[in-house]
Amino acid sequence: MSTVISELPDAAALCGHVTAVLEGFLAHKETVGAKLRMPAEVTECLRDLAVGGKRLRPLLCVTGWQAAGGRGTPEAVVRVAASLEMFHTFCLIHDDVMDGSASRRGAPTVHRRLARHHGQDRGTFAAERVGASCAILIGDLALAWSGELLHAAGLTPARLDAVLPLVDDMRSEVMYGQYLDVTAAGRPSTDVDQALRIARYKTAKYTVEHPLHIGAAVAGATPAVREALSAYALPVGEAFQLRDDLLGVFGTPEVTGKPALDDLREGKHTVLAALALQRADREQRRTLHSLLGSPALDAEGAAHLRVILTATGARGEVEDMIQTRRAQALRVLDTAPFPPAATVSLRQLADSALVRAS
Repeated sequence: MSTVISELPDAAALCGHVTAVLEGFLAHKETVGAKLRMPAEVTECLRDLAVGGKRLRPLLCVTGWQAAGGRGTPEAVVRVAASLEMFHTFCLIHDDVMDGSASRRGAPTVHRRLARHHGQDRGTFAAERVGASCAILIGDLALAWSGELLHAAGLTPARLDAVLPLVDDMRSEVMYGQYLDVTAAGRPSTDVDQALRIARYKTAKYTVEHPLHIGAAVAGATPAVREALSAYALPVGEAFQLRDDLLGVFGTPEVTGKPALDDLREGKHTVLAALALQRADREQRRTLHSLLGSPALDAEGAAHLRVILTATGARGEVEDMIQTRRAQALRVLDTAPFPPAATVSLRQLADSALVRAS
């Protein structure tokens, strides 16, 4: 293992170091691309998206390392954590294309940005198609480069062999989860279990469980540590997605960085929507089926949907589900075989992830 950078006692320091790794990596790619006369907007788009965000996955990766007995924060662990942020960037770009989202983190999504960049002498349809195609390719590069960051992190062969199967599982599961999400969209259903299954594979495992396990694997985690990390991670990850679903409908775009109509227009199969359909009376159910997933949904229709989602008790029950899962995760920490500092970090991460406005 390479030299320890520092103890990195707070999240801000770690986030700063992960950002420095990503910026350095992308600056190198920009130099290489320039020599090959490749389009500069490829690395520019990735830099603008990858250097933002809350860095939840890198934080959990480093916390997993510490939960398994890792000391300090070695450079190699930070680089592994940075590879997870690059993978997350890939997920965001492709997710925005599939959802047709206009903005991400308060700025135009990559496909919208590229449609404008390449669409000056094209019609609207052609520009949008080029933008989406280019965004998919840039997302593919982010996926490839996340692997490059991981392989160049400086892990020993044994530690890399322990991490790679976890990364493979993470990639497969998030893509299956996204597939389930896409195929369920636009078909409102009362199936809460299916909505939770989508949340588990689309978000819970790749956002919380896999980053923890990957960091722990670098430290040589025992089976007991891995089991405790999963017992903590899955309820936190599900609660994270439940909070995200609420923010997607009731959040303020200036705070969340995303439009408030996207999830409703897409007709996402969420626990929130499923519970509302279960509890709705005939008139409310008719409205839900009529407006959820409607591409023509406007602000007035969205406001009507929000009234129904609240009046049926669906919004309140989702809040209760979030708190139940948070309590479940915190109970795991009471007996988990983690060092005290890692336990404190996991408690803080659960609170910051679940009680949030964006």
